[in-house]
Amino acid sequence: MGDLERLPVAIVGASGYGGVQLVRLLLEHPLVEIAYLGGSGSVGQTFADLYPHLSHRISLPIEDCEPEAIAQRAKVVFLSLPNGLAANLAPRLLAKGCKVLDLSADYRFRDLNTYEAWYKGEPRRDRDLASKAVYGLPELYHNRIAEADLVGCPGCYPTASLLALLPLLKQGLIDLNSIIIDAKSGTSGGGRQPPKTNLLLAEADSSLSAYGITNHRHTPEIEQICSEVAGHEVLVQFTPHLIPMVRGILATVYARMRDPGLTKDDLRTIYKSFYRSSKWVKISPNGVYPQTKWACGTNLCYIGLEVDPRTGRVIVVSAIDNLMKGQASQALQCLNIMMGWEETTGLPQLAFYP
Repeated sequence: MGDLERLPVAIVGASGYGGVQLVRLLLEHPLVEIAYLGGSGSVGQTFADLYPHLSHRISLPIEDCEPEAIAQRAKVVFLSLPNGLAANLAPRLLAKGCKVLDLSADYRFRDLNTYEAWYKGEPRRDRDLASKAVYGLPELYHNRIAEADLVGCPGCYPTASLLALLPLLKQGLIDLNSIIIDAKSGTSGGGRQPPKTNLLLAEADSSLSAYGITNHRHTPEIEQICSEVAGHEVLVQFTPHLIPMVRGILATVYARMRDPGLTKDDLRTIYKSFYRSSKWVKISPNGVYPQTKWACGTNLCYIGLEVDPRTGRVIVVSAIDNLMKGQASQALQCLNIMMGWEETTGLPQLAFYP
């Protein structure tokens, strides 16, 4: 496909960590062309001003977020904005015929009452639209994504946690009241702007801390999808931690098994069957547990499994790159599906190691 036939795309919120990941991926995608970069605080600067190391590939200006101007130049728009802003742009972009992929929480919830309760923003007026948005987890909603015009891309913690849980929930293998998620993220999960004291190197280095205990905003997102898959209301105990590294998420999930005779060989068979068509989920051999470095810079999710016969619990370990499978590359995976392209197009499959 020649340059003239490439799909023109826009990134709004291009200056953040998620935005720069998207720019890098889209520059290397053979079927798209970046036609518009939007922002707010960096308007008037070029992308090369913000990221000089990319100046040999892109020097587009950062422009105001005007839906009409965006729609004139792009067919697909990635919104990589703080929570609460996409809801003002998405309806206008969709009305102009654009497809929209939102990387914030604005379109992850079918019931906006839940969103408003946890995110405490302005009351939303787009309830109809939110109810029609498709949750962008391809391993679960591939067919819906293929027909969608609006995709609410999952959060990083929910991606790692849900991929660990889905086979257990789908097969009814666990006590739904026993799910505990202990997850750890690198500091890039806090974003690039504004600076936060706890993310400073002097604060985060040589330390490990929990945060958002009992009230992290990703909790209802995880519960919404778990409940839909299980067919019953599911509540989870979710505790995130900040780890002194730049990127990556490791989620360790615990649950009590309904059948105490289930072995880890049985579980591996169940997981491999569930993810047999999923190109980005890799089930580790017995006794091998994933590390975040394995997924660094890729769209991969690595899953390791263990059974503790003494306690009757299953332990699932899930590793992703929070900026990739937890954000930008998963959004691009969704775009590939929406456009009917091969799902792996333009997505890195090999980590930069060590």
